[in-house]
Amino acid sequence: MQQQFDFAAYIRDPGGHTRPHDIEERRMKIYCDLFYNNVEAFMANTYPVLRSILRDEHWHAIIRDYFANHKSHTPLFPEMPREFLKYLQNERSFNAEDPPFMLELAHYEWVELALSTLEEKTDPKQFDAQGNVLSGIPVVSPLVWLLSYQFPVHKISPEFQPQTPDELATNLIVYRDIDDEIHFIEANPVTARLLKLMIDNECDNGQAVLARIAADLQHPKPDLVVQHGQEIMLDFLNRGILLGVRH
Repeated sequence: MQQQFDFAAYIRDPGGHTRPHDIEERRMKIYCDLFYNNVEAFMANTYPVLRSILRDEHWHAIIRDYFANHKSHTPLFPEMPREFLKYLQNERSFNAEDPPFMLELAHYEWVELALSTLEEKTDPKQFDAQGNVLSGIPVVSPLVWLLSYQFPVHKISPEFQPQTPDELATNLIVYRDIDDEIHFIEANPVTARLLKLMIDNECDNGQAVLARIAADLQHPKPDLVVQHGQEIMLDFLNRGILLGVRH
């Protein structure tokens, strides 16, 4: 058992541990490179934008630190990017070279993988796909996430790297369609508010939800809010963000 612990410790952090005495250096290097390269390549594929904006040395220093020190709670490869996100959220020590948007960008990039592998099933008996969204209670697909970021993460690239948060939050609607394709939509605050109310809603029909938004906005013509909101709901239906109305 101690031999296995020593072997694994050296693979995770060859610079911080002594090589097992009875295994030659050449063989240990093969294992070290194999394990590290698998992890690094998997992270680079999951976080391509983050990888592209970091210097090679800095990127590998982050992955090395994660690989050496983070204790994963799952052996499953699809869950590894989530483990890396946990490392950034809870364990990553301050480094002046880390971009201020790094955590939000990593979360944004992880979302695509997470939603593509999410196992959620809907029961068509519980909703009417042809129902009236104003008179019925709208049903939001469980494959829809509403996200809010301080940085415009969907625009970040090697050419665009904001150093301070925007005055207004960036609201993104992420959803998986009927063909299992992932889509991202930037939403204004009112559209984001509408989706949030429908996600949390239990008993109000679409008309009541939109009337609530009109009241929140103190809009002088609430009928216009309802009309525009109905158009958004119908667009959500076409995209699969809304499944229909509750039976």
